[in-house]
Amino acid sequence: MTTANGAHADEPHRQGLSQRLNWLRAGVLGANDGIVSTAAVVVGVAGATGETGPVLIAGLAALVGGAISMALGEYVSVSSQRDSEHALIQKERRELAEDPEAELAELVGMYEAQGLSRDTATRVATELTASDALKAHLAVELNIDADDVVSPWAAALASAVAFTIGALLPLATILLAPVEIRVPLTFVAVLIALAVTGYVAAYIGGARRGRAVLRTVIGGALALAATYAVGALFGVSAG
Repeated sequence: MTTANGAHADEPHRQGLSQRLNWLRAGVLGANDGIVSTAAVVVGVAGATGETGPVLIAGLAALVGGAISMALGEYVSVSSQRDSEHALIQKERRELAEDPEAELAELVGMYEAQGLSRDTATRVATELTASDALKAHLAVELNIDADDVVSPWAAALASAVAFTIGALLPLATILLAPVEIRVPLTFVAVLIALAVTGYVAAYIGGARRGRAVLRTVIGGALALAATYAVGALFGVSAG
């Protein structure tokens, strides 16, 4: 079955797909950061004390601080990207207004470079220019869609939410589990969650799943083991 524009209905031809996939992958990685960083903090504190209060306070502090840090970092990064895209769009708009003939010739040349014949490239460039010259140049020259520029606020919110969701897993596990088994149970829950996020991130990015899962799980296990060892060492020293 095909759509009105000739694309198959079950194929990903819709606008902004790559950007949405990048956002999804960023969300998965944000959740992964929330899992690892918060788990490392609560496991480290649990290694130093058997009391629940310090673990709760440290976990909440790690969650809030990490979510804010992720949001700020994403906001700054995406704002810079958006500003660059807007500058490129304005530059292209100005060039089209000042010298449309040269811009048309440039577009023809780019289509020729993609393998079209001179006549076909000229016809395609002329028709697209008549339809929407700016859109045509942005798509071919810069791979930018003027109607699909990223929002820094949306990116910041998505990053904070993803981090928070990831952080809640180890925090809830270590607080709800019996004191005697809370650390090993948190280890197990975290490593399973990391295996899932590693698989999903690799799937979205088209990478090898097994290697990504192994890398993520080993990294998380090392982080938890290191922070628990530090917490246990300080707990023994304080005792």
